[in-house]
Amino acid sequence: MSEVQEYLVAIAICSPLFFFIIAVAFRLLDNSAAIFLKHDILVDTSYVSADIIKEHIDNSGDVKLKKSLKRALLFRKLHNFFMILMVISIPPVIIACFFLF
Repeated sequence: MSEVQEYLVAIAICSPLFFFIIAVAFRLLDNSAAIFLKHDILVDTSYVSADIIKEHIDNSGDVKLKKSLKRALLFRKLHNFFMILMVISIPPVIIACFFLF
């Protein structure tokens, strides 16, 4: 195998881990519970559902709160997207490991 192919194989094998690390970073950036608590809105858990976030975006008159909640919702969607990418990338990596090694 050429060097380029070896590098591509290494990148392909590490891609699920890479997607997982990015997903975790976006999950850490999603601090919706802290946003609610900062604005004196009590929440039951640290993981606030997207429906509650959307409801407060629609009903709130505070522009700063809306902006913070929209950013938190974006981070949550990016977290979900990269988790899906991670799950999708696992089977091809397993199949490639059997055929290449």
